[in-house]
Amino acid sequence: MANHPTISMARRRWLQRSMLGVAGAFGAGSLVNLLTATRPAFAADYKALVCVFLYGGNDGLNMVVPSDATRHGQYSAVRAGLALPRGSLVGLSGSDYGLHPAMTALAPAWAAGQLAPVFNVGPLVQPLTKAQFRALPDSSPSLPDSLFSHSDQQILWETGTGDALTRTGWGGRAADALATANPVISVGGNGRFGLSALQGPLVLPGPGATFGANGLQPSDLQWAPNAARKAALDALYAPTAVDALDSDLAGSYARQQRDAFAVSARLGSIVAAQPGGGSTAIDAGFAPVIANGRVTGGLAQQLYQVAKLIEANATVQGNRQIFFAQLGGFDTHGNQIVGGDPLSGDHARLMKALADALAAFNAAMNNLGMGAQVTTFTQSDFGRTFKPNNSLGTDHAWGNHHLVLGGAVRGHATYGSYPTLALGGPDDVGQDSWELQGRWIPTTSVDQYAATLLKWFDATDGQLDTVLPNLANFGSARNLGFV
Repeated sequence: MANHPTISMARRRWLQRSMLGVAGAFGAGSLVNLLTATRPAFAADYKALVCVFLYGGNDGLNMVVPSDATRHGQYSAVRAGLALPRGSLVGLSGSDYGLHPAMTALAPAWAAGQLAPVFNVGPLVQPLTKAQFRALPDSSPSLPDSLFSHSDQQILWETGTGDALTRTGWGGRAADALATANPVISVGGNGRFGLSALQGPLVLPGPGATFGANGLQPSDLQWAPNAARKAALDALYAPTAVDALDSDLAGSYARQQRDAFAVSARLGSIVAAQPGGGSTAIDAGFAPVIANGRVTGGLAQQLYQVAKLIEANATVQGNRQIFFAQLGGFDTHGNQIVGGDPLSGDHARLMKALADALAAFNAAMNNLGMGAQVTTFTQSDFGRTFKPNNSLGTDHAWGNHHLVLGGAVRGHATYGSYPTLALGGPDDVGQDSWELQGRWIPTTSVDQYAATLLKWFDATDGQLDTVLPNLANFGSARNLGFV
């Protein structure tokens, strides 16, 4: 802050402490985006994209499994103790695939044509064959950075690039390019996906939480000292007081403070609503994951929060909104299956949590009559090795399978190319005996996956090229057609 004789040291400390207090109440990254003035509400022609990131690297090979006899035999021969029995799969009628047996909650979405698997997706700079991959040095700019690394591959998925030093996420860049009324709204923490050059994601807490400054909520102001504190802050950050400060930095802080109070006043009651205190349509969709008046499971709680914000889109403001949620625990190097039971073990638990939450959210959107306006999709660090390790788990790989869900999805179909189920085959990066693990070279890029979603979101081709810098390397194959 510049040295202004009209501002006492005590007042500067008050400014600093009050801003830190509000920043703590709102969460890291939330106040930065409030520098941008709020736009008017646009409830018509509403669309939302909901990203669900599966941190740790989901074993997509056990999420979507071939159900035809030939390929299931190939799968079982390599997967051995991790192989899911053919008869246990949740059948995807009309296709040669089935879901993990813990994912029965998604069967109605497939039956309704609202679910689509997308095969062998991963970070790519350009289309890549096995021969090209084997010929390139590790440092080649034609290869994504730091393959098989958790942190780096999370960054590549969240940023939609091949450069692990990229700071901004493709969700945040899309929000900027489309000039959405809000930044990416995250109910899953302050990840890179929602970060842009101009703003960070608006990070919200879970259902029932207080969103705003502690001690300054409307119910807190009945106590005279809290009311006096709020009045003092309002006076301190009023436009006339800002003018007196004669400082761009102080004025920016003051605008953040005013906007923070305005956003919390607008969204606070939505954030705080629990089952039974809000929408009956949403509660009916989430009924399978509600117990004792609360939503159970971390991902289900996050998507319940998203559902309330979508229903209240006129209050949230804007006719385009991107959301971010996450589920962790997918680094399953061991105990994916316990005792040969496909419904036991860490991966079955995660698949059930994912399916139950996605199904409840999709049902809620359909109940609201907004199913066709909301598209949900998964992302993850990477896939996992086709060949299990010695701990009944799997290790880090590359290409992976993902799910897209919603009323606009062209379901009853699968998209992308399922890999050839052969160690050392055309899709496996390995060639020598020691490296034959089944790490698939992606046949679909993150760029193409994201571009398909953003095209539905009404991004122009020019905007897509801006948001996804490597998309042009994939020629005319920009839209995978799943939505």
